[in-house]
Amino acid sequence: MATDNMEPQEEMTVTLTMDDGSEVECVVLTIFEADGRDYIALLPMDSAQADEGEVYLYRYFEPEDGEPTLGNIESDEEYEIVADAFDELLDAQEYDELIGEDELEELE
Repeated sequence: MATDNMEPQEEMTVTLTMDDGSEVECVVLTIFEADGRDYIALLPMDSAQADEGEVYLYRYFEPEDGEPTLGNIESDEEYEIVADAFDELLDAQEYDELIGEDELEELE
């Protein structure tokens, strides 16, 4: 869906229902691939959890004919692969931001 006006996009959010029945509103940080599967990284909007830097990682499925769904990561080994991939993604973004700042300083 294309729009002619250039309004900033709203943050995408997801409401998670936890094991105890409570709900946690989260901001979607990114959707990324690790070990051939798609995963999603979510940051809780609750200030206490967000201040701790807690990020939730889930399997991400987007069927062609339905709503996107999340699934649990099945094992400690899978979690380690996903967490490492997310850390590498963050490191790459920080590196890109540093390079961008250095290039800006050189232009001035």
